[in-house]
Amino acid sequence: MENSQNKKGFIARYAKIATVLAVLFGATSGILGSLISASSMAIGFWRLTIALPFFIIPALTSDKKRQQLKEIAPSDYMWCFISGAFLFGHFFSWFNAVKLTNIASASVLAALHPLVVLLVTVLIYKKRVSIKSVAAIIVALVGGVIIVGADYNTFAGGNLTGDIFAFMAAMFMGLYFSVGDAVRKRVDGGLYVLLVFFSCWICFSIGMIFTGTPVFGYSAMDYVLLVVMAFLCQIGAHAVFNLCIGHVSSLYVSTWETADSVFAIVMAIIFLQQIPKLYEIIGCIIVVCALLYYNKQESKQE
Repeated sequence: MENSQNKKGFIARYAKIATVLAVLFGATSGILGSLISASSMAIGFWRLTIALPFFIIPALTSDKKRQQLKEIAPSDYMWCFISGAFLFGHFFSWFNAVKLTNIASASVLAALHPLVVLLVTVLIYKKRVSIKSVAAIIVALVGGVIIVGADYNTFAGGNLTGDIFAFMAAMFMGLYFSVGDAVRKRVDGGLYVLLVFFSCWICFSIGMIFTGTPVFGYSAMDYVLLVVMAFLCQIGAHAVFNLCIGHVSSLYVSTWETADSVFAIVMAIIFLQQIPKLYEIIGCIIVVCALLYYNKQESKQE
């Protein structure tokens, strides 16, 4: 019991830092997804199939976790399934987006999810959000637009269908974060991650059957990239996001997610020697400053 409390205290204490690191890992999703030749349905199925054992085994081998599973209210099981369905919608939409349009267009459209979380927070949860926090979110989104290039040619280079998928990915992500914000306060973090991921895996499994998507037969490189994606994006990003929600607000997590473009540019400099253009540097500065200001306002409200 004491060890569990220490663990919970550790997560609560470093939740904000963990969120930023999770964003860093999650920023690789677009690049990896565009490199994998398998279909979007297969990517989602394998990503979750590889990651799920790391959450199922600890839950099944712990008497305490098994007891906690029995104590979860039926309504919370339902909300965990709904959250997993929203995550399925996000994954499926995002993988289609990066295959059908350029990553620049997909990133800026998918980064709109803080607006969805903001609307849910105010209209459904009836929570007060300061004008300064709202302004910070808007400025961060503006910075994201500047990073990918606000000129028409950047967006014209993409495909309209892909852009629509990216917008849908943002909507599903916002709903996914919003549901998690409420349920995580009542359900243990590790069990919530397990239930949501399992629900998402069920959705992808059904999708594989109905679309006739093959499970095997992809290239060796595809499987290598899928393993990398499972560890970096599914475990290192989404699992950490869910563990942090409940210790920080979903609006905080969702807003920091807009920093994906910043991390992507930094990684491009380090690994691909791609020097960013002036407008990209300006956008990075705007996003980072806006998020730091938002963090300050969030801390004041807490």
